[in-house]
Amino acid sequence: MAGLNLKKKLWRIPQQGMVRGVCAGIAHYLDVPVKLVRVVTVLSIFFGLAFFTLVAYVALAFVLDPMPEGAANGEAEPTSSELLDAVDAELTAGERRLRDMERYVTSDTFTLRSRFRQL
Repeated sequence: MAGLNLKKKLWRIPQQGMVRGVCAGIAHYLDVPVKLVRVVTVLSIFFGLAFFTLVAYVALAFVLDPMPEGAANGEAEPTSSELLDAVDAELTAGERRLRDMERYVTSDTFTLRSRFRQL
């Protein structure tokens, strides 16, 4: 249990999978080779767990989300606080640009230039 990363999420990996990427996703989550998960799955079918294995596989195929493109390369998804910080920074920059624009539009320079354009 100590080896499992609690922040990991179980995904399907259709790019690496043979059928919907369920075994590939389980292997990635458990940090084991995909072939090992496939062998265990096939052996469970032959040793009397066929119904359970097939139902679980079909359920996981529809319940699990596919892995995003960047997640396989080790790129972590941004947390909600990181996303909020990024949005806050963007809004702050937009507000600064808007203030600069308002300052220019209400300035004497803008009034003078617009009067010259009207001539």
